[in-house]
Amino acid sequence: MNYINRFLILSISMVFVSCVDEDYDIPSPNETENIAIPTNQLTTFKAIYERFEQAENKGNLIAFIDEDLYIEGYVISSDRAGNFFKELIIQNKIDASNPDNDPRLGLKLEMNVGSLSDTYEFGRKVYVKLKGLTIGESNGVLAIGRGEDSKIEQIQDFEYQNIVIRTSEVATITPKISSLIHLTEADENTLIQLDNMQINRFDLGLTYAGESTDAFDGLRILESCESGASMLLQTSTFSDFKSLPVSQNKGRIQGIFSRDYRDDFYVLIVNSSSDIAFDSDERCDPIELDCGLAPELGTMNLFYEDFESQKNNKLITGNDWTNYMETGNEGWEAYSSTSSNASLGRSARFKSASSGDDSNIGWLITPAINLDMQEGETLSFKTSNSLADSSYLEVLYSSNWDGAEASITSATWDILSAAYIVKDTDSFAPWFNSGNVDLSCIEGTIHIAFKYAGSGHEIFDGVYELDDVSIDYLP
Repeated sequence: MNYINRFLILSISMVFVSCVDEDYDIPSPNETENIAIPTNQLTTFKAIYERFEQAENKGNLIAFIDEDLYIEGYVISSDRAGNFFKELIIQNKIDASNPDNDPRLGLKLEMNVGSLSDTYEFGRKVYVKLKGLTIGESNGVLAIGRGEDSKIEQIQDFEYQNIVIRTSEVATITPKISSLIHLTEADENTLIQLDNMQINRFDLGLTYAGESTDAFDGLRILESCESGASMLLQTSTFSDFKSLPVSQNKGRIQGIFSRDYRDDFYVLIVNSSSDIAFDSDERCDPIELDCGLAPELGTMNLFYEDFESQKNNKLITGNDWTNYMETGNEGWEAYSSTSSNASLGRSARFKSASSGDDSNIGWLITPAINLDMQEGETLSFKTSNSLADSSYLEVLYSSNWDGAEASITSATWDILSAAYIVKDTDSFAPWFNSGNVDLSCIEGTIHIAFKYAGSGHEIFDGVYELDDVSIDYLP
């Protein structure tokens, strides 16, 4: 009898299972095989950008949309790894290599909805119903959301599925392959790929965002092995890879080009750790020399410059300085200001903003310093910036430069890594001391150089200032 009962139960189960379609999927919300938006109701990303620019020109911080309009876009962000939260980034093209009349542009959708990637996965084509929404800036990038005041508010949970309409198409997205120095504001909110990149040597040994000093986001310096330019990699402290150690190698990285939370500088945000493909162990780190910091400053002076004798907005000359413009039309100039970012009386400044150059590299090199004639030599100086914007400043030395401009780039220049130089993340108003950089482990005659690298592009057009350069020794 027990055998018969088990047989009957098994037979009924098999009949029930046979009636179920194994390929059946529960339909996702608002997914339709064919969504037809009237052509006259479709607008473009470019038109959205232009509408906001017109509002800005009239002194408005947002632009309200009251027409029955839609835009068509493709999802390029994913919150599955926790690196995006309550926002959806869409762009208007799937293939960056095939431009058409409408430029490749992106938008951020502010949405008070979690786990968006369950419905709007990477590559999903969507239509956004724009009527009743506003266009404005959120953390420095163009965004769409609710709100009639000056601030963009989030699209709410009860309404989002009727605003962001999910289609059945999932496209393959091809990122724009670019170099750091060629990125512009037009690349914001779009998917990019950077090749031949690495994490800066000073951030090796850290996690992506798991340090005690990481509040909300971890910021790690990404640098190009081609141009030397750098940008910050931003990782949320809520991401599932925050505790992974940063990659020690170099390679390619894919992410969304954006701005940091306070809109101070550009950042790259990846969807997951798999977007970081650093698979080459041949890093491009410069040669460093680190004698450390000396316990005391020398009391005798070998070289000093406070730039007070220079003429404002003129190239630094005299005192045996070499002011060399390797690329571009800008050099180190004298500068004086009493503004919130005041100079120290008169200072040396490098500013590539408005230069119009794709690259600005400028060297300010001291006269020859003989280190064999005394002991306990130290170098000290002060630096400040007006938002470095991914431009950077290095302090280098050479023991084989012959003093001719033609041979500057062919000489061997090593980084004096013990010297502190103001960072992009530092406050822009104060001046920062380099520390008493010990030179006593170097022999022979050397030149010390302050090398700026940036460009006229907004991303890299930062300003650095230099003052109170002093080389001293102990009697």
